[in-house]
Amino acid sequence: MSECGDCHGCGAASVVEFPGPLASPKIVALAGPPNSGKTTLFNRLTGLRQKVANFPGVTVEQHTGIAELPDGRSVGIIDLPGLYSLSPQSEDEQVAHDVLTGERPDTPRPEAILLVLDSTNLSRHLMLAAPILALGVPTLIILNMADDLRNRGGHVDTRQLSAQLGAPVALVSARQGEGIDEVFEFLASAMPAPAPMELPVLHDVPKCREWAGRVGSRASYRPPVPPKWTRRLDSVFLHPVAGPLVFAVVVVAVFQTIFTAAVPLMDGLRWLFEVSGKWVAATLPDSIFRSLLIEGVWSGVGSVVVFLPQVLFLFLFIGILEDSGYLARAALIADRTMARVGLQGKSFIPLLSAYACAVPAILSTRTIENKRDRFATILIAPFMTCSARLPVYTLIIAAFLPNRPVLGPFLGARATALLGLYLLGFLAAVVTARVLKSSILKSGHTPFLLEMPSYRWPTMRSIGLRLFDRAKVFLRRAGTVILLVTVVLWIMAHLPPVNGKAPAIEDSLAGTVGRTLEPIIKPLGFNWKIGIGLVTSLAARETIIGTLGAIYGMDPESHKLGLQKALQHDLTPGGAVALLVFFAFAMQCISTIAVVRRETGGWKWPILQFTYMGVLAYGGRVPRRAPDQVIAASPPPPLPETRW
Repeated sequence: MSECGDCHGCGAASVVEFPGPLASPKIVALAGPPNSGKTTLFNRLTGLRQKVANFPGVTVEQHTGIAELPDGRSVGIIDLPGLYSLSPQSEDEQVAHDVLTGERPDTPRPEAILLVLDSTNLSRHLMLAAPILALGVPTLIILNMADDLRNRGGHVDTRQLSAQLGAPVALVSARQGEGIDEVFEFLASAMPAPAPMELPVLHDVPKCREWAGRVGSRASYRPPVPPKWTRRLDSVFLHPVAGPLVFAVVVVAVFQTIFTAAVPLMDGLRWLFEVSGKWVAATLPDSIFRSLLIEGVWSGVGSVVVFLPQVLFLFLFIGILEDSGYLARAALIADRTMARVGLQGKSFIPLLSAYACAVPAILSTRTIENKRDRFATILIAPFMTCSARLPVYTLIIAAFLPNRPVLGPFLGARATALLGLYLLGFLAAVVTARVLKSSILKSGHTPFLLEMPSYRWPTMRSIGLRLFDRAKVFLRRAGTVILLVTVVLWIMAHLPPVNGKAPAIEDSLAGTVGRTLEPIIKPLGFNWKIGIGLVTSLAARETIIGTLGAIYGMDPESHKLGLQKALQHDLTPGGAVALLVFFAFAMQCISTIAVVRRETGGWKWPILQFTYMGVLAYGGRVPRRAPDQVIAASPPPPLPETRW
């Protein structure tokens, strides 16, 4: 499986082979409509024994995990993309259809199906049961969100519903773990196929809706009463004026927290790397290996790892907002803005996920049926500030901007600058979308339909699994891509040898590459060291931090300064702003370029995208100040530095 930026992988991968003895059913498909809690159930059943790859030949993600049965046996579970019917309208739905019907030669036909339906929206979700049961595969109907149904006065007779459907029915709450034992009992039992029954014509939506209503009525289904506080919250969050204001307040609070709450954890990691680096340096004898370990690995990788707390805080807030049901409301509000630039509300979800990583965001545009809208969304997604940019932003901001209050204790200068960079990328995306949709990708407006999930309290388990996954991805990049880059950089910095010793850093092979680029980037206020960082950042944006950490660690003049003070010495304030703007606009990510080429079917669009964003990044510089204005007499206090 190939690694693509911050996501789990976008290369083709074979079906996951599950270790250990597999009893029938060997492969179980987890299917259901979007927002039915399917992924929460998948996490509950499989825990941390999960893999994410792609179905071979397409860009649809394949979430596969292992569920351990009470008797010690293992069952493989495939979490399929959400779908409303077996009449596919998008690539996601086509893959789910082909897996369920056994039409994908690379994936075994599932021997059982777990069909997850939202018990609070059973009248709509039950329509999917007809085509699923018609497949004749042993199926367990899982009515999820049982706690929400019960707390809001709803009711369903599962025995009657089971008799109506001819298949077992379980009322569960994946979020609370209620009823999960029934799912495991189904997986461990013989699981008879659904009993023959009269089903509506599967492609006749009115008849399916009528059938679902009749089945629900016979099962004594009573939909829950919408709680008053849900209506009250929606009256604020969906208000045309109050809604955007609340969203703005939430965003400001997130960025302020990233710069305040994460600082103690970052200080702890810096201290840990500093102490461990000194201990290793004092323990090992003077040798090439010691130089590589301290100047390359500790200086390079350590400079990046210290930003892990900020990345996790960002995903903590995104997880809370998503699991609570608020982000769906934000998508509905954003549809008004999307329409003004020629896009639709369906573009909001991919653009929002691009704040984590552009690769999965581009993959998620498959749900947009209109090809021109989809391409426009793909082309603007990299403007969204992904998590790989966050360490770069915070390093430069902390080095050059004092953390003075802007709105008292609620908002500081550094958080304001970070928010401004996020807004800069968003505005660039909006303007670009407007240009594209009024010219080469012009098309009509498509109505935006979105099912509003109920408000729910996020669970610690769900948030914890999400953060564990993000930490694993971040550390894997630090231990692979960034480690490889810093080792290669260290080797280049020691070649060619002079009198049997390493050359001066500026005369080394690495320095030669940087000085070759320097005339091109000098108008931006960058020196040859920044040039090397720009080259290595093509592998992963945050690699520039490891690169600069390694370069300054090997330079005798800057070795004792620490990374932030070394940057203050080499960059003017104008150059620092230019570097921030460059990273806000430039498409410094090979993985993103590769996935754009794959999604658009050729090199035309990724070349246009890379060139356009590169021109914006280069042309967005600010006037460079004179050398004597590089550092003020009293420079802003930087964050604690790690010295090697």
